[in-house]
Amino acid sequence: MTVRKLLLPLIATSLLTLPTLAQAAPGADGEAEGEAEGSVSLGGDAGADADANADAGGSDESSAAKSKPKSKSKYSLRKDQKWIKRWAPEKNMVELGVYGGALLLAETHELFGADLDLPDQGYKPLRALNPDLGARVGYYPIRFFGVEAEGGVMPSKLRDASGNAMLYTFRAHAVAQLGLWSVTPFVLVGAGGWGVSSPRGSLGNDIDPALHFGGGVKIYINRWVMLRLDVRDIISHQQSVDATFKSHNLEALLGLSVTLGRKKDKDARTDRDGDGFYDDEDTCIDEAGVAPDGCPIRDTDGDGILDPDDSCIDKAETFNEFNDEDGCPESDRDGDTFWDDDGTGASQDTCSDQAGVAPDGCPIPDTDSDGILDPDDACIPDPETKNGFEDVDGCPDVVPSALAKFNGAIKGITFDNDQATIRASSKKTLDDAAKVLTEYPDIRIEIAGHTDDTGDREHNVDLSRRRAEAVEKYLIDKGIAADRMETIGHGPDQPAQPLDAAADSKKMTKQKRSANRRIEFKMLSGK
Repeated sequence: MTVRKLLLPLIATSLLTLPTLAQAAPGADGEAEGEAEGSVSLGGDAGADADANADAGGSDESSAAKSKPKSKSKYSLRKDQKWIKRWAPEKNMVELGVYGGALLLAETHELFGADLDLPDQGYKPLRALNPDLGARVGYYPIRFFGVEAEGGVMPSKLRDASGNAMLYTFRAHAVAQLGLWSVTPFVLVGAGGWGVSSPRGSLGNDIDPALHFGGGVKIYINRWVMLRLDVRDIISHQQSVDATFKSHNLEALLGLSVTLGRKKDKDARTDRDGDGFYDDEDTCIDEAGVAPDGCPIRDTDGDGILDPDDSCIDKAETFNEFNDEDGCPESDRDGDTFWDDDGTGASQDTCSDQAGVAPDGCPIPDTDSDGILDPDDACIPDPETKNGFEDVDGCPDVVPSALAKFNGAIKGITFDNDQATIRASSKKTLDDAAKVLTEYPDIRIEIAGHTDDTGDREHNVDLSRRRAEAVEKYLIDKGIAADRMETIGHGPDQPAQPLDAAADSKKMTKQKRSANRRIEFKMLSGK
């Protein structure tokens, strides 16, 4: 069965109701309108009954009473408009509604709780055509655009009728509509989720993301009631790991909504700017205003503080949570977010030209200029010696001789040729290094590997890095914490004794290359 054959009866039924609704719509406002102007049909004469009674005769008093103009109800202004424009959408409307319709499921779907122990992981086909019921709420800040949220259920069955499944959805979408008439076409696009709730013997439980788009038409019957027709495509996953957003499912809905938020009509007098002052009493008919003349109170500098409350009418307020109510700007010359004197004697910043901190906006001093601020400096008059040893206490110091021995190129650490395997002869040197690092637990070091210039550079860089990491691992095995060490491989790029091809003898070249193959320790600044 094609989609067209399934939807044709629903759409045809909806469209056939429109002429009847249009004929009934003008009189649907209730007794307030009927008492004000009598029964009126499209194209009819509101005064027909009065004219007929007058022609039929009667007493002068009765005729006078019947010919006297009737007072208008608060909604009577709309009777001067044709129904097709009378209930066109307005800004700030709210629509609350319910809907019912049909959902045409795609042949395959992803709505099942996957279980590797079940055939097809638990997938079973559902029947194609299913009822669709739900509720919606929408808000339209302008007559041409709004947002809506919906929730609904679609009761279904397995295609072989062996079990039931309840499909459900929650979604939101943006709506663009041609809000010029009581009959309003629209389009929408949105996203949400839809899922299934059923026994494990059917499909289990599952929920998937879904996109949807579509369009339709709204018929605003009167101030309070709207009929609506939607046709949509719901796009979600097919039955496959990688078939995401490939399943197209058709949805046709007929809804009934209550519309709220329309502007109430006061009487035949107009209020063009909507400020509550009728145009014949409003000095500024195109600008919403206040008493006594309907004109707005001015805000000359545009800072949101009206002139009567603004101490600086021609200068905009700086909204910074400091004297924001006076309407005057503030400055922050040093950019430390503490505001300078605004001319009234009020200031947050005692040091307006030096970036500082709370409470007075002045900088925290560093008397000895060693980069350690006085509150953290144990030796305020004497600068810190930056040598990698106790560099954060702010005091001058000398690296202990035991540590100094392990700062720079470390003699006695050797490796197998072209390998990162540490030779047994290196054990004593590394054990001594581990002992010193254990004695000084606050020291952090960088372990750098270096090679000579023989062979491929990239290979040498990688070899030097692996050698540095081998040393690090040895020290870790000796109990030195890994976070106290960093490794790097320089390869041949930082030779201890650069080669001079023109001047060096073969023996000297060999000696320099030997010196360039090394491991260096460097103490890092920190504790």
